[in-house]
Amino acid sequence: MMRGIIPPIVTPLRSRDELDVEGLERLVQHVLAGGVHGIFILGTTGEAPGLSYRLRRELIERTCRLVAGRVPVLVGITDTAFVEAVHMAQFAAESGAQALVLAPPYYFPNSQPELLEYVQHLAPELPLPLFLYNMPTHTKTIFEVETVRRAMDMPNIVGLKDSSANMVYFHQLIRLLPQRPQWSLLVGPEELLAESVLLGGHGGVCGGANLRPRLYVDLYEAAHARDFEHAAALHAEVIHLSTTLYRVGRHSSAIIKGLKCALRELGICDDFMAEPFHRFREEERERVRKVLAELKITA
Repeated sequence: MMRGIIPPIVTPLRSRDELDVEGLERLVQHVLAGGVHGIFILGTTGEAPGLSYRLRRELIERTCRLVAGRVPVLVGITDTAFVEAVHMAQFAAESGAQALVLAPPYYFPNSQPELLEYVQHLAPELPLPLFLYNMPTHTKTIFEVETVRRAMDMPNIVGLKDSSANMVYFHQLIRLLPQRPQWSLLVGPEELLAESVLLGGHGGVCGGANLRPRLYVDLYEAAHARDFEHAAALHAEVIHLSTTLYRVGRHSSAIIKGLKCALRELGICDDFMAEPFHRFREEERERVRKVLAELKITA
């Protein structure tokens, strides 16, 4: 079972199709030093759909080499083409990754029977355990509770990351866990990390752990231990970060821009964004500097 904090790391870029290799090395060491329980690459925070297949493969290879088995590496294989998802999964396995992560194909809307059949066809062809990724804001399709229940019958599917921010849905998934006691149920929105763990979830895939990994690890551990007072204090820090850094920009891309800008200000990695997005300009960058100072975040 996968438990704890698995940061969805940003993809450090120098240009449209060039990794910031030294930045990736510093970022991986930074999050590992914070005690994280795994690393997730090629997710939403990693801007995966905006990256070339060549660059995705380079990122997988380099990250697995840098991590060197210290924690599990999870690789996003979400794609609009079935065979490309399989190819990326095969490359991830050859590179030393431990698990795969799959959201619904995100162009054509999927009915639940179609989505279930897609997963039933794909899972047996994958060389590694698979986590489902519920991200309806980006894919237009939800993994409905009954679809998840059916997916639990497939031995190669070992968990789900829920980024819906719908706690009613999350509670419904918790009720399914007795069906597969070793299944992992992880939450995406870090603002719900404490609540989800206290109520039976197994951890979080929290973007803020790129920046402050130890904060999210400590919050997970406090919630898991049911240390309510400590968890409440750490949760307040997470909310403070969320309501300041993530609101510097005006658009939905502001969360990733804010994280990348903050990481650059700390000297960890470049903040180049995959197009159609662009990094923060100087006015926004100055606001990020003020947030970092206010939150006493230093390299």
